[in-house]
Amino acid sequence: MKREIRNERNEGLLRRVAETPLGARLLLGLVLILLPIITVALGRSYVVYLYSLVMVYVIVTLGLNILTGYTGQISIGHAGFMAVAASTSAILTGRFGVPFLLALVIASLFAAVLGLGLGVPALRLHGHYLAIATLGFGVAAGQLSASWDKLTGGYQGMKAPVASILGYRFDTDLKYYYLVLALTWLLVEAAQNMLRSRPGRALMAVRDSEVAASAMGINLAKYKVAAFAVSAFYAGVAGALHAHLTRYVSPFDFNMGVSMTLLSAIVVGGLGSVPGSILGAVFMTIMPHVFSRVKNLPLILAGLSLILVVLFLPYGLVSLPWRIKSAIAGARARRATKSGDA
Repeated sequence: MKREIRNERNEGLLRRVAETPLGARLLLGLVLILLPIITVALGRSYVVYLYSLVMVYVIVTLGLNILTGYTGQISIGHAGFMAVAASTSAILTGRFGVPFLLALVIASLFAAVLGLGLGVPALRLHGHYLAIATLGFGVAAGQLSASWDKLTGGYQGMKAPVASILGYRFDTDLKYYYLVLALTWLLVEAAQNMLRSRPGRALMAVRDSEVAASAMGINLAKYKVAAFAVSAFYAGVAGALHAHLTRYVSPFDFNMGVSMTLLSAIVVGGLGSVPGSILGAVFMTIMPHVFSRVKNLPLILAGLSLILVVLFLPYGLVSLPWRIKSAIAGARARRATKSGDA
């Protein structure tokens, strides 16, 4: 009896901790720390590599959602920023011996500068015209990387060295996982803090109505260009991390299919939502690996998922718990009404 009471108290304490924002984050952090250790203990080391890949796509998807979901500017060439940063980081670390962290920062800032340069002419573009412009950038970035063979290795690609910080080498999937986890956590927290602040509210105002935002004194050009730069920076971090995760950079790694997958991820997960970005990235990254044994099935399922979400969950997978609660509440209300009539 005492043991049952103790278990109930422990469960109640755990539930109360999980219901607080800080407690939920701590529990999530604990799960993310222990998950790869358990996976390796079960003899599934490759899955740890997949965990790192998921977090790389969480970073770039979050950046794309800042641009598209929060600011209302569509981009279907975001893989181009990843390609540029991946090549830059591999060249700096492999050919010039630049430390990994410094190369990561330089590559990400270079991508941000390109985003800034793309954002300025994009001020005059809207809708599908903007989409075509970003598409052109994505294609051009891949072709430039392939044609500049003396620097990038051309279509054969080039190797990226093992990431190391202060002499410590992240030469296993487990070690590199924790590095990617730390950077992902940092960037997610930074994005949430930014989106809750005045700049974040300004971005959402621009998305909802440019006329109203301008009337409120919001500098449209400033925030649109800034959104492009921040989004490109996130894509740059993801691209550089991807290069040192796979230890190889090829022009085929960041093609149009990747850009479309990223766009699909924010739609499936939920536009204008940080948790939606994470859900979409997890879903769109894991699904191809789960169904990889059947030819073309991942592409079919990705397209089908996108159609179903657009039709039945227009706010993405992140809205699914709310929809379920609403359906249950509606069913209970109808049942209560019928009981009252009887």
